[in-house]
Amino acid sequence: MKKILFFILIFLGIISNSNSEDINRIVVGNKDAKISIIAFESLTCSHCADFHKEVYPKLKKEYLDTGLAKIEFRHFPLDIAAFNASKVSQCKNDGDSNILNTLFANQQKWVKGNSAEEANKNLKKFLTEEGINVDFEACINNKEIEDFVLNDRIDGVKNFKVNATPTIIINDKKFEKTLNYKNLKKALEKLI
Repeated sequence: MKKILFFILIFLGIISNSNSEDINRIVVGNKDAKISIIAFESLTCSHCADFHKEVYPKLKKEYLDTGLAKIEFRHFPLDIAAFNASKVSQCKNDGDSNILNTLFANQQKWVKGNSAEEANKNLKKFLTEEGINVDFEACINNKEIEDFVLNDRIDGVKNFKVNATPTIIINDKKFEKTLNYKNLKKALEKLI
């Protein structure tokens, strides 16, 4: 039932005319870098959390902080809990990755519950405990942010054939190798 509801929401996102141009994309690194990485992720995906714990810190140190590359995080929620968490991560609308990184780093603390209501309750409790100051209800009920998140998912499927998370796109080409830092670094070194 949750999946059916989620896909109905996606369909409604396709036919929505809401303007989400005012929402800042979460980007880290030199915005004018020669290497552009797009990461399609779901906040409830354990492989995405692993990427943030094991690969992203090295990528940030060697490529993003040095100005060689930028990474743009795009939403590809796989369930209602991820959908609501994505909306929260975009809610402050400043393009900062802190909330996103905190949600991935502490995924097991908030990704639990047998219903959307339980998941929301756990997410809200986690945000409060972490001192993340957002108006939870306003965030998850914001239509512009909802459209923004759904349009990321639609764009991923339509333009990059995304069907799993995480999916990495480097300079508009899908990264097809096993996602670990060694393989990612090899691909990036060829572009420098």
